[in-house]
Amino acid sequence: MPDIDILIESPGWNAIPGVEAVVERAVLATLVAEKTDDVGISVLLGNDAAVRELNAQYRGKDQPTNVLSFPAPQIPGQPAPVLGDIILAYETCRSEAEAEGKSLADHVSHLVIHGTLHLLGHDHQEDEEAEAMEAREIALLAGLGIANPYADRPEAQG
Repeated sequence: MPDIDILIESPGWNAIPGVEAVVERAVLATLVAEKTDDVGISVLLGNDAAVRELNAQYRGKDQPTNVLSFPAPQIPGQPAPVLGDIILAYETCRSEAEAEGKSLADHVSHLVIHGTLHLLGHDHQEDEEAEAMEAREIALLAGLGIANPYADRPEAQG
């Protein structure tokens, strides 16, 4: 069984009833689908200021972003490998959800799945990787009863 630690640092996250359950459900869905169950993962529900600082320090981008993922180095002899950390920025996530006309809970589920897939080694640097990762996200979200977050993009309507 995975060890999922969730820390809420920004009070804004309380706008989502049962936010910890929403996050845990998304992590578990991803880990089960990827056949990775005996691992540890941490999710920090922070704010734009905290994420901006991390984004600047580790990615050289002095701006907030919706989600960051930090894979953990594997430690020999540790019984359950730790995958790493996922950090979400409340203000950015809320603004994106509002702009896209979706619930904050659904948007957070998508971003947690996205971050978990990154920790599992998925990426979207190349077009082919991006298409595969998006397809995986869409399938996982569908399993949670959440609509395709990419459906409203102009290229998705062609």
